[in-house]
Parts: sequence; C-alpha cells; structure tokens
Amino acid sequence: MNAWQLLPAVRDLYSRLPETCLLEPWELQHILFSLGYTDDLAAEAAIAAAVEVARTDWPQWGSAA
Repeated sequence: MNAWQLLPAVRDLYSRLPETCLLEPWELQHILFSLGYTDDLAAEAAIAAAVEVARTDWPQWGSAA
C-alpha cells in the first residue's frame, strides 16, 4: 500500500476521529490496521507521506503536530 492509497484512509480517520491528527506515524500504523483501514501494517514512511498531504487539506491539523 502506497501513500496515495493511504491518503483517503488518513483523511477519513482524521474526519471521524480528529484527535488522531496528533499521533505519530507509528501510532497511526496500528490504528489504521486495528480499525480495518488496511489489511496489513502499512509502512511508516508511507503513512508519514499521507499525513503530510492530509494536513495540507486542513491547516489546523498541520499546526497541531
């Protein structure tokens, strides 16, 4: 799974659970898997890239981290 496949999952997660925008990629890795957004643990680097793009959509999340 690459960052562009993770991007919709991260956006959805942020919209449903805004408090997750403060989490690190390694923490999101487990949450995305546990909530069924991914079938396997995604690479932290791919999650980090998706997070950076998702945070540009909502500036308040970019300043939160």
